[in-house]
Amino acid sequence: MTDWQDRFGRRIMKSIGMPLRELDHGRGAWVWDVDGREYLDFLAGVAVNSLGHAHPVFVDAVSRQAAKLAHVSNYFTTEPVLELAERLVRLAGAGEHGRTWFGNSGAEANEAAFKLARLNHSGGARTRILALVDAFHGRTMGSMALTGKPHMRQPFEPMPGGVHHIPATLEALEAAVDESVAALVLEPIQGEAGVVELPDGFLRAARDLTHRHGALLIVDEIQTGAGRTGEWFGFQHAGIEPDAITVAKGIGGGFPIGGLVTFGHASELFQKGMHGSTFGGNPLATATANAVLGEIERAGLVENAARRGIQLRERILGLGSPLVTGVRGRGLLLGVALADPVAERVSHAALDAGLIVNAANDRSIRLAPPLIIGDAEIDEFAVRFAAALDAAAA
Repeated sequence: MTDWQDRFGRRIMKSIGMPLRELDHGRGAWVWDVDGREYLDFLAGVAVNSLGHAHPVFVDAVSRQAAKLAHVSNYFTTEPVLELAERLVRLAGAGEHGRTWFGNSGAEANEAAFKLARLNHSGGARTRILALVDAFHGRTMGSMALTGKPHMRQPFEPMPGGVHHIPATLEALEAAVDESVAALVLEPIQGEAGVVELPDGFLRAARDLTHRHGALLIVDEIQTGAGRTGEWFGFQHAGIEPDAITVAKGIGGGFPIGGLVTFGHASELFQKGMHGSTFGGNPLATATANAVLGEIERAGLVENAARRGIQLRERILGLGSPLVTGVRGRGLLLGVALADPVAERVSHAALDAGLIVNAANDRSIRLAPPLIIGDAEIDEFAVRFAAALDAAAA
C-alpha cells in the first residue's frame, strides 16, 4: 500500500472506494499522476471537463473572478449570474418565459426538479412522479428516489414517496401517464446504465402524453448537456420543448455548479422562499460557467462533439475486437458494448495502458472525453484501447 492509499483509507469516508491513482495535474485531454505517468483522459471527470484540463479560458475566468468577487449570497446579484441565466435560456431555447435557478451539483438540480414537480397541481391533486427503470439522478434522498436502481435505494428506504419507475418502452409510457401524474423525469441517454439511448420516438411520445394530461416533462441533461451529444442539450435531437431541464457537470467545465432551466408555465411554479441554496449562483461559479459555455460556442465544440463521436465510433468498431459488440450513444457520450462481463478488466487494462475510461456496468465501457479532442487524441485512444481489449481478452 502506498502512502496516499494509507492516508485515504484512514481519513476518507468508506462511501468512496479506493481511488485508482493519485493524479497531480493535467493539460488538454491528458493528466499525470504523482509518479509522473501520463494518461489520455477519455472520461473527463465523468463528462465534466468539457474543455479538458487547465484550459486557458477556464483558468483565466477562475483567476479573474476570484480576484474580484467570489460570493455574495442570494440577497444580492451579480453580472455573471444574470449573464449565465440569459445564456442558458437562449441555448436551451426556453424563450421569453424561460427562467433559471442555480445550485452546486446535479443532485441539487434534481432536488429542485423534484420540488418543481410537487408544485404541479394542474387539473387537481397530483401525487405521482414517473421516472425510468435504470435511471440515475443523484444520491441525495430526493434525487435517489427518482433513481431507478433498487440496490442504490434499498439501504436508505423509505424514500420520499410518490415516485413510480416504469420501463423505457412506449407501451409502459402510454399506460402510466394520466391525470394523476405530476411529472415525468427522464434522461435522454442513460449514462450510468451504460450509455443507453431511449427508444426511437420515446421523447416525442413523452412530450405528447405529458402535455395532454397536464404533467410536466423534466429532462435530466446533467450528463448530456453542454454540447456533449452534438446538440447543446440531448432533448434537442428530438425537436421537442420540455417543461424543465436540469444541468450541471459540463456547464462548469470542472467548477461545481448545477441548475434548473424552466420553460413556459413551469417558470411560474416556484415562488419566493420555496427553494434556495447558499452558494447557488455565486459569481465565481457563474463567471466560470459563462467562460466555459462561451468557449464551447466560440470554438464550435458542439459541432466537434458530433463529428468526433462519429469518428470515434468508427474507430472502435474498426478495431475488430471480438469483445466489442456495438457502440451506443451520441456525440462524445458513448458506450462500448462488450460480449462478456469484463468491463472492469478492460478499464483496468486501459489504465495500465495509460488510458482513462469507465466501466459503467459489467458489459459496458463509458467514454466521455473532453469536447476538444481531435485526430491525434482519437488515434492515440485507438492504440491504447485496442491494447486494453487484447489484455482483457487474454
